[in-house]
Amino acid sequence: MPIKRVWAPQIDFSVLRRELRLPAEFPPAALDEAAESAARPARPATDLTDVPFVTIDPAASRDLDQAMHLSRRDGGGYRVRYAIADVASFVRPGGPLEAETWVRGQTVYLPDGRIPLHPEVLGEGAASLLPDGDRPAVVWTIDLDSSGETAGIGLERALVRSRAKLDYATVQGQVDAGTAAEPVALLPELGRLLAERAAARGAVNLPLPEQEVERDGGGWRLVLRAPLAVEEHNAQISLLTGVAAATLMLRGGVGLLRTMPAARPEAVAKLRAAAGSLGVDWPDGASVGAVVAGVDPGTPRGAAFLDQAAELLRGAAYTPFDGTPPADTGHGGVGAAYAHVTAPLRRLADRYATEVCLALVAGAEVPAWAREALPRLPKAMGDSDRLAGAAGRGAIDLAEAVLLTGRVGESFDVGVVDRDEPRGNRAPGGTVALDEPAVRARCLGDLPLGERIRARLTVADPAARRVEFERVP
Repeated sequence: MPIKRVWAPQIDFSVLRRELRLPAEFPPAALDEAAESAARPARPATDLTDVPFVTIDPAASRDLDQAMHLSRRDGGGYRVRYAIADVASFVRPGGPLEAETWVRGQTVYLPDGRIPLHPEVLGEGAASLLPDGDRPAVVWTIDLDSSGETAGIGLERALVRSRAKLDYATVQGQVDAGTAAEPVALLPELGRLLAERAAARGAVNLPLPEQEVERDGGGWRLVLRAPLAVEEHNAQISLLTGVAAATLMLRGGVGLLRTMPAARPEAVAKLRAAAGSLGVDWPDGASVGAVVAGVDPGTPRGAAFLDQAAELLRGAAYTPFDGTPPADTGHGGVGAAYAHVTAPLRRLADRYATEVCLALVAGAEVPAWAREALPRLPKAMGDSDRLAGAAGRGAIDLAEAVLLTGRVGESFDVGVVDRDEPRGNRAPGGTVALDEPAVRARCLGDLPLGERIRARLTVADPAARRVEFERVP
């Protein structure tokens, strides 16, 4: 699906910063500690600077958490080396910088800038895996057999040196041309294999196009961007690492899992019924993940089906344990036990979960500062997740309302992607998606799910960040 863009005028996103009370500057003590740590980075005893790691991120990113190197194993199978920024080596337990990261929880993204988890001198400098010198990292080495089954998990602190800062479009172009270099040449092959294994165990991956607001000269564009294939493959490497981390935690009897209930049978039955009404093929015995993987999100019916499938992925949580594992260790979206360990520059929990894994692999005691943090992390991460979600959704809502200001009364061709369940005296309605501009909004009326209809814009209110349509008879 191509990227769709529509120009939007100047938009003041600072209203969201004030409304959500997002942090501004770091406290001076936290900045001082970050500067001191950046000036004296750790130098681990293990030297892996001979491994040609590379990073793959959005082109403008400088907070680079992960670098990878993929290779074949002698005798068959694959070796995944995944270097993760060693943030814990820069943040002193009990210090002012650690305290401020607990206030923030995670990096929050707005179109006009980030509210970072760490000061720039670390997050976009000394701790980031930029290709401008040696960096301390936590390196996962995961061996797989030829079927993609995990055959071994290694983890250690090491000195690494990224060879290149790659972006998704560049890597996709190299893959398409057959010119991808050694560190990532196996990414499509391995990514597809891991995705097939995930679907077989019941994982659900929703390839939904993302709405984004991006700069365009003095104004803004509203963008509907479908993920490139290499983004999906890259995500499989991160998921593989998260599953490996959960495996170590469950074996060791301590950790922090990212959990999600499995889809309820009645929810799956409802989705199967929606598939029938939308013309989506669901063969007997096929898993939800396998059906979802074959749906084209670029069609109205495909988009509507994926919107319905998203209802299965609810209830994600952080679940700490120390001793007896929790009764439910699984993540319904991943189809396995899973933990967050691959984004410590942008997510607080990953720093502590990684430290647990390092100790378990070494057969050592988990550091007290990490162990004692585990029970407190679910609340900190839940609060920051809600804040980040409100910021992201608020920015989209504001851009949509500003973009459509002055067009109230016009009619548009839209696709119906969701329909309200009947409830009391509530007026019928649902959610519709416009092609140009790329807007999703509420629409009143009797809506045929997955069909295209005409809808009239009745509300476009930037102050309330509200857009609403009604079906044209």
